Amino acid sequence: MSGQPWKSDKWFTSPWNFQEEVVRDISFADKIKLHDVTLRDGEQQAGVAFNRDQKVAIAEKLAELGVHRIEAGMPAVSKQDEEAIREIVKRDLGPEIFAFSRCMKEDVKRAADTGVKGIVVEIPSSEHIIQNAYRWPLEKAIDLSIEATQYAKELGLYTVFFPIDMSRSDMKWVLDLVERVANEGHMDALAVVDTLGGLNPHAIPYLIRKTKERIQKPIEAHFHDDFGIGAANTIMALASGAEVAHTTVTAMGERAGNSPYEEVALALLTMYGKDIGLKYEKMYEVSKFVREIAHLQIRLNRPIVGEMVFNIESGIIADWYKNCGNEAPLELSPYTTDLVGQKPTRVVLGKNSGMPSIEIWLDEIGLSGIDNDRKAEILARVKERALIKGWLLDEDEFKDIVHKVTGIDAE
Repeated sequence: MSGQPWKSDKWFTSPWNFQEEVVRDISFADKIKLHDVTLRDGEQQAGVAFNRDQKVAIAEKLAELGVHRIEAGMPAVSKQDEEAIREIVKRDLGPEIFAFSRCMKEDVKRAADTGVKGIVVEIPSSEHIIQNAYRWPLEKAIDLSIEATQYAKELGLYTVFFPIDMSRSDMKWVLDLVERVANEGHMDALAVVDTLGGLNPHAIPYLIRKTKERIQKPIEAHFHDDFGIGAANTIMALASGAEVAHTTVTAMGERAGNSPYEEVALALLTMYGKDIGLKYEKMYEVSKFVREIAHLQIRLNRPIVGEMVFNIESGIIADWYKNCGNEAPLELSPYTTDLVGQKPTRVVLGKNSGMPSIEIWLDEIGLSGIDNDRKAEILARVKERALIKGWLLDEDEFKDIVHKVTGIDAE
């Protein structure tokens, strides 16, 4: 195809994305890493419980996908979690393995004992959370952070400092906290944490810029999806110089979930020309695998991995599909099904179907020679039955209608 970053044989987004005035303030790191938190933050979604073997199996899938880091869990949660982390480390799957820890020396020690390369060390960072949720004096959060991060350094762990609720903190207070931990304790990187999902995308460059004025450390982006903009916020953080994106499979996580890696990674590839090295064709497979283990329901037309995101009911779009679906699939979707490992595009039958839909289905059952009057009657009955049913028709229902209209039994 064109060879332009917005258009390939696998995707067709927008040339507006790449205009000089649009891209001049974008500052991606040379290498962007995905830090997958499905096994820790993802499991915190209400009702999700992974056992040891399931955690190991998910880690294997994430490694096949090509994520760069896996946050394998929090050893303090349970013995099974600790054993799962040990086993994931032992298997040497490829990604860097991290554990999650409270700012407590005993937690840090348990994490180090599992053999992980790195640790994400959390502390409440907003004054109201410290005082209301933890019932601590403010200085305690600082003291614990300094002590725990320094201990993590002594144990040889790559340390990501993780200030809970950073986005809702008093700006001076939280930046003072971060600076003191960087100077008196230790951090190899700082996670900018939007625990309750309250940041808007336009605030993120300012937050990151102000943070970098206080500490010269790599920035990681940890955003939640409470307002449906977790992926957008993560991309904005990366475009502002963050080097690592914390994401989960299909937005699993506390409340409305975390930033979905699928949307972040595919948008980076197709809208920004930034390939982070995933095996994108495994996206649907990995999502389905994790969702089945987690008993997780998602909307059928969820971007990228929804079971019906490539289904076509509208008669107008079915006509497009009939005319160019095989030769020019990017007239129907901004990316191809095979790019993300999805099922092929399919025309379905429902209330909104049109004559092209009927013609496609008749052709599939070997009855393409039906005259137009009978096609029109078949279409009318399809619409009527779909309205009564309140859902799509299956092949047997379609064949029954065809038989009643034509007297022909389809194979």
